[in-house]
Amino acid sequence: MYTVVLGTLSIGSSLFERSGRFAHWCARTWSRLILVTTGVRVEVSGLERLDRERAYVFVANHQSIYDIPIVFWSLPYQIRIIAKASLGRFPFLGWHLRRAGHILVDRRHPDRAAIFGRASRLMKDGLSLIVFPEGTRSRDGRVAPFKGGSFYLALEAGLPVVPIAIVGSRHVMSKGRLATSPGRVKLIVHEPIDTTGLSGNPRAARAFAARVREIVAPAAESDVAAPAA
Repeated sequence: MYTVVLGTLSIGSSLFERSGRFAHWCARTWSRLILVTTGVRVEVSGLERLDRERAYVFVANHQSIYDIPIVFWSLPYQIRIIAKASLGRFPFLGWHLRRAGHILVDRRHPDRAAIFGRASRLMKDGLSLIVFPEGTRSRDGRVAPFKGGSFYLALEAGLPVVPIAIVGSRHVMSKGRLATSPGRVKLIVHEPIDTTGLSGNPRAARAFAARVREIVAPAAESDVAAPAA
C-alpha cells in the first residue's frame, strides 16, 4: 500500500518540483517502511567520515535488490542512482526512478556522453550519486571485479569517491528469490577518496576500480564462509 501511495506522491510531485528532492523524501520514507515491515535492521558505521555539505559518488558492492532501500535510508544525502534500465520497468519504482532524475542505463547500448552529461548536471546541483560497479548482484556474497567504466565520471570531474560495504543483504532477499527474510545488515562507510588530478583514461579507471574494490571487499565478504580445506 505505501508503495502505491508514496510512488503516486513522488510521481505527482515531479510535475511541480523538478529537482526531485521531495521525490527523494518519498523514496527514503518508502525505504524505511520496507525495512521495518520486513524486519530488516541496518547497522550503519562511518558516517562521521563524511561532510554533510558535500556531494559524493558512493560506490557499493551489490548483493540484493534490498541494497537500494538500505542505501536510501542509511545515507542522509540527496542520492540519485546510476542503474540498469530494466529497473525502470517495475511499476511505481521504475516510474519514480525516471521522474526523480535517476539515471537508467541500457547496458547493451550505453550512451556515455548522455550519461556523463546528466550525472554532471546532478552533481552541480549538489546531488550525490550511488553506483554498483559489479554490474550484477552477488549470489554468495563474494565481490566481483568492479567495472572501470563506473568511475570515468568521478575521475574526469575530480569528484570524491566513497567506498561503501554492504554486508549480509543477500540473506534478506537473494538474487532470483522473491521471498524476504528478517535479518541484520551492516553498511560501512569508508574514508572518501580524493580523485583530484587522477586521470580518467580507461587504464587509470580500471586501476582505480581495483583499488576501490580492495577497500570494499574485505568488509563486504566478512560473513562469507571460508572454503573447506
